[in-house]
Amino acid sequence: MAAAYVPASPAPPAPYESPIPIVRAHLGHALRAEWTKIRSVRSTLWTLGVFVLLVVGVGLLFAATVGDQMGSEDRATLFAFPGLLLGTICLLTLGVLVISSEYGTGLIRPTLTAAPQRHRVLAAKFLVFSAIGFVAVLVSTGIVSTASAPFVPDSADLHWGRPALLASLYVSLLGMFALAVGTMLRHSAGAIATMLGVYFLPTILPLFLVGLDSTKEFGQKMMEYSAPSALSLLLTPDQDGNGLPQLGLLAVLTAAVVGCAFAVLHRRDV
Repeated sequence: MAAAYVPASPAPPAPYESPIPIVRAHLGHALRAEWTKIRSVRSTLWTLGVFVLLVVGVGLLFAATVGDQMGSEDRATLFAFPGLLLGTICLLTLGVLVISSEYGTGLIRPTLTAAPQRHRVLAAKFLVFSAIGFVAVLVSTGIVSTASAPFVPDSADLHWGRPALLASLYVSLLGMFALAVGTMLRHSAGAIATMLGVYFLPTILPLFLVGLDSTKEFGQKMMEYSAPSALSLLLTPDQDGNGLPQLGLLAVLTAAVVGCAFAVLHRRDV
């Protein structure tokens, strides 16, 4: 008897291969995305424009007013100090808005859906914004120091490289502090108000503390480590210090707050 015919089983289909190349996501993609977002928002251009206008405008006005009174030991970077004090508020506000605006509009959801690695998204925000703040301060301070040459005596010190670099690092750390606070609070108005308190309180509170014997020393120390004192020493180091201890303290505090921001972003839902 002939054997029964058994049809051959069909060959398994070939696995599907997408014509679109699959690239493993990395930090560079997040950096490009954050750079695109931050430069395409009008608030960024307006805020940075106001910052540069304050630093350069107030600085040159200051140079034209008191530049002829400079001595040989004075630095031209001093002229950037008053404008930088005011302009830093702009960068603190921008640092908060970099992430709080996404929470306010709900865009943080598609952002974290497209990039589930939350630490990568937040790290990209910190890197892009700190670089923008650093360059903005460095360029503005350099313009003021260079353009003030006609208003100062020939004996004045016009070198601005190291002081401008240190002041830029200090302000960019303040901006990262603001971004971290915005990450934790997720509310623009609340985070901006908190940062204004962090920025101004160490300057205002010592005025009341130094009047009491029990708190006088603490008030003096707080005043020494306030932002105006730190920036003045970084821009024009003198016999009272060079601002490096203030810069180091801010770096430690910023690292702690940034670490808390990463922890909060991972634990909370969006």
